[in-house]
Amino acid sequence: MSTISIQAPLTVPVAAAAGRSVSTRLRLTARGRRLLVALAAAPVLGAIAFSLLAGGSAVASGESAEPVAFETVTVLPGDTLWSIAADAAPGVDPREVIDDIKSLNNLSSGMIQVGASIAIPTAYSD
Repeated sequence: MSTISIQAPLTVPVAAAAGRSVSTRLRLTARGRRLLVALAAAPVLGAIAFSLLAGGSAVASGESAEPVAFETVTVLPGDTLWSIAADAAPGVDPREVIDDIKSLNNLSSGMIQVGASIAIPTAYSD
């Protein structure tokens, strides 16, 4: 078996051989300028498209929401949402009253603080 070795010929630039540095000038063609402008404008156009698609149709005016009348109750030591709901509407299932109280007061859990004012819908008040 024989082995063949191929080597590339040695090339030396003429200017480098003379000791001078070679400077190349970047030329930007019309096509290159259009591409550069398009690349710079792409994030801006993407952000505009995202804002139009994500939040363009959101209506936060609450025009379709009915106004809710409510009374406030101050939370005393030992009070829970269950006890407040049972006192506010003795003839109604406390779970329904608790759900309405939580949605009216924007509560994510059943935790309430002593001294806090809790809104109770007037539909349940005496």
